[in-house]
Amino acid sequence: MKIRTWPIAGIAFAVLWLFVRGVSLTPMVLLGQFLFGLVVGLPTAYLFRRLYAGRIDLGRGILALPYAGWYVATFVWELVRANLDVVYRVLSPEMPIEPEVILVPLRVESDVAVTLIANSITITPGTVTLDHDTETNALYIHAIDGRDPKAIVAPIWRWEDAALEMFDERASSDDPPREIVVSGGERSRRYGGEPLGDTDD
Repeated sequence: MKIRTWPIAGIAFAVLWLFVRGVSLTPMVLLGQFLFGLVVGLPTAYLFRRLYAGRIDLGRGILALPYAGWYVATFVWELVRANLDVVYRVLSPEMPIEPEVILVPLRVESDVAVTLIANSITITPGTVTLDHDTETNALYIHAIDGRDPKAIVAPIWRWEDAALEMFDERASSDDPPREIVVSGGERSRRYGGEPLGDTDD
């Protein structure tokens, strides 16, 4: 069943308002602030309704909830792990840092899925999305330590598996990820394949 998107967006704004306000967890206060959020959120969502799809498939949205939960869980785990890893590198006397740029081709194609993954990479300490190559549908990712590219890309592939199902993409999570490219000056190479260009080795 397809329904208009803007009322759903208005309700989402109202729920978001509860978190922004940080209201006390008493029923009357919650209800009052939620209604206030609706009064502001619904007109705002209607005013900007052209910025998102006119209708959404409610059934499809419900089916996507488990994958959204999996995405959030894997992202939070990686966020905690990456924070601890960066703290270790900062405090370590040897400073084990070897920056690297990795080209990660994507299976997801929709703007919202690409944006979600790109932002998740940037929010995670130790990695940042530099650019999206629209021709090859790939992300350029800078990593603080690129000595193990497969370990860096592994959580990104897990997020992509969930995003493929969340956003009902053409590809499936059963499809294998595409080959990454590691670019580091004279060490330029295709991960798991032949070197790219001339090397001195």
